[in-house]
Amino acid sequence: MNDSIPSAEPEQELVLRQEELAALQADLSEQELAFVNLQGELRAFEQSYRRVVLSRRQELQRIEEQIHQYTLALEAMSHFHPSASLKQLYREVAKRIHPDLATDPLEYERRQELMAAANQAYAVGDEAGLRQVLIAWEQSPESVRGEGTEADLERISRKIQQVRRRIQVLQNETTALQHSDLYQLMDKAQTAKTHGRDLLLELAALVEDEILIALQRLTELRAHLKQ
Repeated sequence: MNDSIPSAEPEQELVLRQEELAALQADLSEQELAFVNLQGELRAFEQSYRRVVLSRRQELQRIEEQIHQYTLALEAMSHFHPSASLKQLYREVAKRIHPDLATDPLEYERRQELMAAANQAYAVGDEAGLRQVLIAWEQSPESVRGEGTEADLERISRKIQQVRRRIQVLQNETTALQHSDLYQLMDKAQTAKTHGRDLLLELAALVEDEILIALQRLTELRAHLKQ
């Protein structure tokens, strides 16, 4: 009888942890849904804003920004010379978390995600970022080996911490969205709609006025050059 007592306590704690994890996962699911809905509303509004308000000049600016980013990336690649310590750290990361070492699909997905982050950090010479990838793996449930209640308890404890961190990230991201310029504009547009106004059409009219002024200035310059 006495021999069975010590094993009963971890098993009871495991049940409690499983219940805690289930409750946190349900909370996370609701927050994920709310966040995705908010993102969907903002995307729909942004599409309307782009369609109704933005001019070709802004589209050209977006393309030029993309070209600039690609140019920077190519320059960074041409000057990339990884240090010996960076190479050694990358080898250690690959040895521990490479997706080929996975034993199930979920673990494969997690390893693949971390390996992508490791590749990105290595490509820009970010040794600190590469080290963070290794730390993230060492703290993950997938890194726990072994069978039995104690191993299960450790894995589920780490999963609880993961869910809690994800909930905190969602809360932070939701707050950031609600303080963004796009959200503020959407809120103003919704308020204007309750008063029978279309804020996007009003903004579009202002942009059209600016385009007309710019075209007039262009015409004047062209005429001046022909003189």
